[in-house]
Amino acid sequence: MISFIQQIVNGLQLGLVYAVIALGYTMVYGIIKLINFAHGDVFMVGAFTGYFGYTLIKLPWPLALVMAMAVCAIVGVLNERIAYRPLRYAAPIAALISAIGASFFLEYFTSLKFVFGPDYIVIHPPVPDITWIIGGVRITIVQVIILGTVVVFLALLQLLIFKTKMGAAMRTVSFNHDAARLMGVDVDKTISFTFAVGSALAGMGGVLFGFAYPELWTFLGIMTGLKAFIAAVLGGIGIIPGAVLGALIMGQVEIMTAAYISSQARDAVAFAILIIVLLIRPSGILGRNELEKI
Repeated sequence: MISFIQQIVNGLQLGLVYAVIALGYTMVYGIIKLINFAHGDVFMVGAFTGYFGYTLIKLPWPLALVMAMAVCAIVGVLNERIAYRPLRYAAPIAALISAIGASFFLEYFTSLKFVFGPDYIVIHPPVPDITWIIGGVRITIVQVIILGTVVVFLALLQLLIFKTKMGAAMRTVSFNHDAARLMGVDVDKTISFTFAVGSALAGMGGVLFGFAYPELWTFLGIMTGLKAFIAAVLGGIGIIPGAVLGALIMGQVEIMTAAYISSQARDAVAFAILIIVLLIRPSGILGRNELEKI
């Protein structure tokens, strides 16, 4: 029983990291109906930026976290301006291909030796090695930091969306671009802001991921980003609570699969979930099937 509870705690740790990445997918999709496949690579940039922040620049980890979020916000806005905005009203396949191209560019550009380099980097998290044993269950300081940080930023995101003028603009644009323009909303600015917020959250996820799983390389974002995307689809892509719920479920499923079935099967199970969801409930757990007028 204690072992099972320990796996639940480990799954919560992984699920919270997936949650902040999945939020970027769901926010962008909710506002412009685009799957931003470069989002996982923005997460990778955040992981490396945080690592260099607290190793080379010697910043305290909270400041390195803020720096990573700022850098990723800039990368996200540049992606939107260069790769997505010119194709906003083109055929959906064009924007999708552009997103894949942006993803490949980030992966291979950052793998150059004068950027992040092609090799794996084993890191040492800049937090004290503190562990508590509660009822036989092992709780680490890294897990507490991940939980606290994610919960705080989720609360701030809710305040941003539902209590601010920009949040109202985001909700309006997600409903209808033309109606938003008629109401005086700067649609381009709102979309760029959404990319900035989603990318900043991915950057935060990258730093926290480095704390929990201290091995980085420039293709880290491929599988992690895909699993966060699956989490967003599972919960209901375009729905913020759905992204969090789907991520928490994904974290538990992946950890339980590795612990009780096979660590080699965890990726297969993740993609099996995607197939099952698309076949049975493509709108996700919290999504609603809506008729499209033609």
